[in-house]
Amino acid sequence: MSDTGIKMVVAVIRPDKLGDVKQALVEADAPSLTVTNVSGRGSQPAKKGQWRGEEYVVDLHQKVKIECVVADTPVDDVVEAIKDGAHTGEKGDGKIFVLPVEDAVQIRTGEEGPEAV
Repeated sequence: MSDTGIKMVVAVIRPDKLGDVKQALVEADAPSLTVTNVSGRGSQPAKKGQWRGEEYVVDLHQKVKIECVVADTPVDDVVEAIKDGAHTGEKGDGKIFVLPVEDAVQIRTGEEGPEAV
């Protein structure tokens, strides 16, 4: 396995922005993605609430994690599409990470490298 130029873009965004991000990725020619519901915390402030007379703090916010592996589409286009689709200007908009992918193998065909993506 060698350095193939394949990249994985991982983004953690607001759940209500998923539709906008999916559309932006289609327009950037990178429609394939994996979506996972996650919870976490960052710069978004904790929220306090009350339930049955007890006060509680919610410091883990519901988010969506998107993973998108690209080989033919420029990674900068994918990052820009996610930024545009997920942006609200408020704390908690999310983060984007770009990681190198050592190799890829398509199970059905056995293709490897960029052709497998």
